[in-house]
Amino acid sequence: MFDFLDFDPALSENEFLWKACRPVSVEERNGDIEIEIPFQRQIRSVDINPDRNVPRKNFVFKLRSYGEGIIRFGAGFGTEPFRDSEILEIDSGLKTGDLSVGNSGSGWTIKDIDGRLLASINLSEPDIKHWSDLVPGPEETFELVLYPGSSGEIRLNAYDHFFPARQDAFPLAFVERNGRPHRTTLSFHCNPDEVFTGTGERFAKMDLSGMTVRLKNQDGQGVNSRRTYKNIPFYLSSDMYGAFLHTSSDSKISFADHSTRSVQLLCEEPYIDVFLIGGNSPEEIIYRYRKLTGFPAMPPVWSFGTWMSKMSYFSADEVNEVCNRLRQEGFPCDVIHLDTGWFRKDWLCEWKFNEERFPDPEKFMSDLRNRGFRISLWQMPYIAREAEQHDEAIKNKYIGKTEDASNRQDSNFSLHDYAGTIDFTCPKAVEWYKNLIGNLLKMGAACIKTDFGEEIHMDAEYYGKDPGQLSNLYALLYQKAAFEVTREITGDGIIWARAGWAGCQRYPVHWGGDAACSWDGMAGTLKGGLHLGLSGFGFWSHDVPGFHGLPDFMNAVIPEDLYVRWTQFGVFTSHLRYHGTSGREPYHHPNVAGIVRKWWRLRYALLPYILEQAEKTVRSGYPMLRALIFHHPDDRICWHIDDQYYFGDDFLVAPVMNSLNHRDIYLPEGEWINLFNGTYNKGPLWLKNFEAPLDEMPVWVRMNANIPIYPEKMECTDDYNPDKVISIKVNREFKGIWDSETGHLFNM
Repeated sequence: MFDFLDFDPALSENEFLWKACRPVSVEERNGDIEIEIPFQRQIRSVDINPDRNVPRKNFVFKLRSYGEGIIRFGAGFGTEPFRDSEILEIDSGLKTGDLSVGNSGSGWTIKDIDGRLLASINLSEPDIKHWSDLVPGPEETFELVLYPGSSGEIRLNAYDHFFPARQDAFPLAFVERNGRPHRTTLSFHCNPDEVFTGTGERFAKMDLSGMTVRLKNQDGQGVNSRRTYKNIPFYLSSDMYGAFLHTSSDSKISFADHSTRSVQLLCEEPYIDVFLIGGNSPEEIIYRYRKLTGFPAMPPVWSFGTWMSKMSYFSADEVNEVCNRLRQEGFPCDVIHLDTGWFRKDWLCEWKFNEERFPDPEKFMSDLRNRGFRISLWQMPYIAREAEQHDEAIKNKYIGKTEDASNRQDSNFSLHDYAGTIDFTCPKAVEWYKNLIGNLLKMGAACIKTDFGEEIHMDAEYYGKDPGQLSNLYALLYQKAAFEVTREITGDGIIWARAGWAGCQRYPVHWGGDAACSWDGMAGTLKGGLHLGLSGFGFWSHDVPGFHGLPDFMNAVIPEDLYVRWTQFGVFTSHLRYHGTSGREPYHHPNVAGIVRKWWRLRYALLPYILEQAEKTVRSGYPMLRALIFHHPDDRICWHIDDQYYFGDDFLVAPVMNSLNHRDIYLPEGEWINLFNGTYNKGPLWLKNFEAPLDEMPVWVRMNANIPIYPEKMECTDDYNPDKVISIKVNREFKGIWDSETGHLFNM
């Protein structure tokens, strides 16, 4: 407990721990339940013992219901625990209910207006038979059990200790620093076999048990470290409940790590606000979480086509050459992304085209649009000292100005010092930024890449928030502004974003960051995407075939089998984008270009299915790319599989992430048909060393699934005609999606 709460081992800081005691009163107020709890200060020591010379302080613990399956609870230590925030977008159908208090004989019970039991508080003494005074008895504590619908009971962990002075977790406590409440903790009891997932883009195994994750947005610098771009203070338990810590402050969660008996939450704020969400399935729990924080918007049809990019295209001529070759060589494509090189100077973000290399940007984008290509533009939320807008931004306080050169936000790839972070808590700054973006959209750009945003200048002053509360929230405010102006001007709700916090799922699409071009990078990418899909996000992509080279960051040669295998993975992802530090166009890989072309055509043939599943994503709790537990929550094996997934309802996908052309595959319960050769299997079943030639990928389809297919070739999604969609019945008569003689997709 001492370690988890980040106490200074030397006890040099003026910090004290205050522990919750047995409640003294409970009352209903405006439909909520307010519980008065005394807190006892503990002696400043490694051992945990009450300081009885210091008077107790009483604080209110509040509890609220949002209908069946959602209980909100928390405590404020000198402040209100339940606050509105930009994170929340609570569905109007979620009505807070009138709660009532009853007496159970051993404590209090709390029920909703329909008589459902929501919580119970134990006030009785522990059951003991005294025979020794060797070790003091337990101190009084807060014993609360919560009942979020069908999930059974979830209790705060009141007695997680060896003996009372050696505690591993508290049900509720706060740390006082310099005489003021500073950070807060609570813990849930966990079972020995309980599994935990979620918390955002975690590049880790599916089961997070035994890990402590820090919820602090950072540039992940790859997809194989503890650092991550998207931290979401929400997790899902195999005991069929979800917990959402409503905060934007840095936090951390210990999943049976500091104590194998507890899930411990720590929030670096003087209050704690938690939504406990029950449900019969992961989808139902995440659906309810989205009812609190918002559902993903539906991306435009064109966004589901192929995106082509590298770091970076530097001229209109270069882009036109790429587009010409893609069309001439039969590679369907919808989007060309211009990364850092379209400005006056590479990486110098001024939201203006280089006049020499892009002499007529409006005509350039219009001509490409007439050929079926849309333009996506890179930019960032930091103002460089060299930038044209710098003085204006400083004068009008559009950026949080900082004078400390050691704490500047610098690019990983350039020498620019960024003078400040655009202040999206300031309404005038938001409008100023929207105008910069809006000018580009009016010129013909289709999408804005909202890169960075994981970190801000922490020594700056911002209009509406303290930096500690803004840092993680920043991604949400930044992406919201770009999304809104894009939808207003183009009619399409889309951005291309890297950072994330709770609520960012409302503004798709997010991608998985700067993965290495390696099998490790591919595996880490998939793990991050699975956890993100278990954290409320619906649409997600990644850089095919990885962002940077190894060992040479910019210039390493990409292995051809990696390029193909990552392409296959990308085809069965909600969005397919090629990007990286060097050329990513398939014609740079002539030995495998034919294979890649075939897979791109499969992607476009699957467009009707992809759109069907996307529509389901925006109104349910499902992501497009789903961990197996979404459909098999009772299968304990599925809670540990992080290298397979469902793509929508019907495809079971097992990417090959090695150069051996084989892998082990788990087919869960059900009947399965191989997509490429029609082979039948019945699960549950392990397929050991399953062979997959380079031009094939292990993909199965549910028996009797009807898969909508587009039967004609497309150059881009402009060619798509819903009236031409056909349906394929996948059953024992199905022989595979490739033509057995030509190897082509049907007659395409």
